[in-house]
Amino acid sequence: MSITALIVDDEELAREELKYLLDTTGEVDVLAEGKNGVEAVDLIRTHHPDVVFLDVQMPGLDGFAVLKKLLETGKGEPLPQIIFATAFDQYAVRAFDVNAIDYLLKPFDKARVLQALDRARIRLQEQASELRPGTGDLRVDTLLKLIEQQQSPKQHSGKIVLQSASRLLLIDQKDICFAAIDEGVISVATPSIEGQSKCRTLDELFDLLDPAVFWRAHRSYLVNINHIREVVPWFKSTYQLRMDDKKQTEIPVSRAQTRRLRELFNL
Repeated sequence: MSITALIVDDEELAREELKYLLDTTGEVDVLAEGKNGVEAVDLIRTHHPDVVFLDVQMPGLDGFAVLKKLLETGKGEPLPQIIFATAFDQYAVRAFDVNAIDYLLKPFDKARVLQALDRARIRLQEQASELRPGTGDLRVDTLLKLIEQQQSPKQHSGKIVLQSASRLLLIDQKDICFAAIDEGVISVATPSIEGQSKCRTLDELFDLLDPAVFWRAHRSYLVNINHIREVVPWFKSTYQLRMDDKKQTEIPVSRAQTRRLRELFNL
């Protein structure tokens, strides 16, 4: 079954990489490419593709806003299969791990691209059998709820409990420099103390924190951007973050998060 597709991403290299991977399958016809959300809406309405590979973070309309625009103005027309592309793994675990849509993490992995295509193919077949006259796209409600959840302000506790020696300390989250996980144990550092969180994963801890301030710079580290003392260039265009805790800990930035670092500090 041949699939028609659009690629929308504001990074030219990302578009080229994904198109190359899709071309190698011999089963995907890439109809057009776009570099922002406005172009995404126009291209989808013009080409009516089976699948859209849609970047989350784009100027103008982001990926969520594109979906909302299509749902509001689509007049009941079924949406194409949406496969989000993102460098931010917190989006993946919170926003996309539902049956309605799929996601790819950057940099792209060919096996994962093939898996996403297989899922899209199955859903296209299901959609063809389910969408009869008088019925709507069964994914619409799920997608609308997803968008609303992402756009609604989230309440975050002001205090985090840390265990330090035999004491349980209440720490203002603004004082947290970073959190790190090693062999299942989460360590948290402030400018003056260190302790351990009872959270099982960094994702669980992240849910308690303000996402406008805390950033998953690496799969093993969660940092408070207000406590970054220095950005240190590292090997092969990578970076490390020197924090303002007592040890001036240096934290690696994963390649997938390098773009986010540049956005944060206009590097």
